[in-house]
Amino acid sequence: MSARPSPNAEGQSVIRSAGAMGFATFLSRILGLVREQVFAYLFGASHATDAFQVAFRIPNLLRDLFAEGAMSAALVPVFTQVREVEGPRRAWRVAGLVFRVLFGAVAVLALLGMAVAPWLVDVYASAYRRIEGKYELTVEMTRLLFPFFPMVAVAAAFMGVLNACGRFFIPAFSSALFNLVSIVVGSTLVVLLPKYTDLQPIMGMAIGVLAGGMVQLLSQVPSLRDVGYRWQPREQGEPAWHRDPALRRMLLLMGPGFLGLAATQINVLINTVLATQAVAGAVSWLNYAFRLMQFPIGIFGVSMAAATQPAVARFWVKKDAQGVADQLDRSLKQVFALNLPASAGLAFLGVPIISLLFEYGRFRPSDTEATAIALAAYAVGLSAYSAVKVLVPACYAIGNTRSAVLSSLISIATTVLLNVWMVRWLGHAGLALGTSIAALLNATYLLYRLRSLLAAEGGQFSLRSVARGFALHSLLALGMGGVCWMTWKWGVLPLEGTLLEWLGSSGAPLLAVRGAGVAFLVLEGVALLVVLARVLNVSETLDAAHFFWSRVKNKLKRRPIQG
Repeated sequence: MSARPSPNAEGQSVIRSAGAMGFATFLSRILGLVREQVFAYLFGASHATDAFQVAFRIPNLLRDLFAEGAMSAALVPVFTQVREVEGPRRAWRVAGLVFRVLFGAVAVLALLGMAVAPWLVDVYASAYRRIEGKYELTVEMTRLLFPFFPMVAVAAAFMGVLNACGRFFIPAFSSALFNLVSIVVGSTLVVLLPKYTDLQPIMGMAIGVLAGGMVQLLSQVPSLRDVGYRWQPREQGEPAWHRDPALRRMLLLMGPGFLGLAATQINVLINTVLATQAVAGAVSWLNYAFRLMQFPIGIFGVSMAAATQPAVARFWVKKDAQGVADQLDRSLKQVFALNLPASAGLAFLGVPIISLLFEYGRFRPSDTEATAIALAAYAVGLSAYSAVKVLVPACYAIGNTRSAVLSSLISIATTVLLNVWMVRWLGHAGLALGTSIAALLNATYLLYRLRSLLAAEGGQFSLRSVARGFALHSLLALGMGGVCWMTWKWGVLPLEGTLLEWLGSSGAPLLAVRGAGVAFLVLEGVALLVVLARVLNVSETLDAAHFFWSRVKNKLKRRPIQG
């Protein structure tokens, strides 16, 4: 057996991979926020926006379950094992089978979804029938958006294979292209459709989503060719596609995976159903808040999970349970180092951030306050969401699906009970808080189960070490967030008011003043975090700061000097 790479070398490899994917995801999330800004400016928290959010969420839920959920978690370990044990040709044969079977299955589901769209909208938002035209618009957009599902499902399969081959930037960047294309095409059609058709303007944004999904799919094809993917016909003696053992193994992993990775999506569905019963705009407030929370999850949580899963799968193939335990410990502490400060920043500075991003056009100050309350409640569970993104794929990488399923069922049951009760007392914020508590329970259960599973194979996964890391990074985050909030409340906010009186409170001056205020607060937060980490000698925070700073310095050194 070859020697196991040193923990530091493997950890640095995962950090580099997560960094590459994180940068691309950062671009994607920025463009995703721009897309939400376009929505907020053009439509505000209106009935049309509510209708779009429900219509988009239905096929998007299926995408999360089939593609970025169960399929991705099952594909990476199976593909990695086949390539390590049976060789590249077999691995590409399995990958091609997955692509074809996946597309056929989801295409049939998309056609079925279009046929039963009215029933699906009734499940999600039957309350929309009370408002003239809102239900019909939601059904029409749901049918239009269902073809998005097959495109992004196959795109997610491409991403899984590329990640298993060590390619992280291009798959993540394809999501940025999706957002860019959906913005350009959607905003253009919002203007053109009312002039030349009878369609409502919001339909233009739905068509933009379809165009973006197609670009996200096709943009990954060249990278697949680069890593070696080619059509692999069945050789003599090789089983037929429906009897292929690797494909069957992946499908068996996917079966329970629908529940194992469905907690967040089903919780969002529950929130949507309950929010449609609340005041107009509640669905949109929760969506804007959830979009902001997805920003750090996508950059730090999903990136770390995507980089960790192939490493865990490699350790497990080599029967190195301690390597798996060490890798999970490192990855979770990096998740805490990055996500807990982000969580504190969103909770303490929600109002200035949302004002900067969305409070224009038809998005009012009251919408900002309602969204900020939901964001603070979601932020409570941000690190738990990101930890689950790491822990659930780890369960699949070591061949265990039962734990992921049980944790998901517990999370769903808790969400239903908490949200039905809390929405009566806290309104839409209670839905966000209940979801966060469910995520915390989900992460805690998975930690205990993984400790037991690894212990049975001779690996020592220390929950005390993880808990210490969580407590220490929480202390840093709360200290940073509290100081930044006081700076905003008693420094930045009064100064912004004075400047807007001089410069004017609309247009470019408004954007510049708000942007400068948020930029100052973010820089202050980063500086405070690094100082506190140095004082307390928190290595994960210092390592992350050193990694990003070294990348910046390297970029600056490569620039040619202009003479």
